[in-house]
Amino acid sequence: MEFLLPILIIIATVAAMEWVAWASHKYIMHGWGWGWHRDHHEPHENLLEKNDLYGVVGAVMSISMFALGSEWVLGGDAWPPATWIGIGILAYGIIYTLVHDGLVHQRYFKWVPKRGYAKRLVQAHKLHHATIGKEGGVSFGFLLARDPAKLKADLKKQREAGIAIVRESVGS
Repeated sequence: MEFLLPILIIIATVAAMEWVAWASHKYIMHGWGWGWHRDHHEPHENLLEKNDLYGVVGAVMSISMFALGSEWVLGGDAWPPATWIGIGILAYGIIYTLVHDGLVHQRYFKWVPKRGYAKRLVQAHKLHHATIGKEGGVSFGFLLARDPAKLKADLKKQREAGIAIVRESVGS
């Protein structure tokens, strides 16, 4: 029973990180942090992107939690739950790397899902990349993907309202 609370903290942190990722992506990466994120939306041949610096930010968050939870670092002032939060952030980072960089953008392996939730994730993220520039857009989360038909309808509305420039092949 002693392991139950840490596992719940880790699971809750992974879930919370999806919200953090969504909000960061929508309001920072497509806002004042566009300078780091832009190259992720533009074709290039580079192995790394400036956008990868956001992964470093996530690693700093995780490492900071490990430090706050460590008696080795803080002595008697350590906060043990921070270690489990750090593990949750790390787990989210691993999942993100495998799903976003690996599955969606195929940076590490080549596999195109033909059905199921993996296909839906890929479709939702490709629809996110359907806009030109930082304005507008859909599907800012990484692990939760709405129905692609609804995302296409949202893109069409954004294009008609002049909110976003949508690539014709996807938004029609």
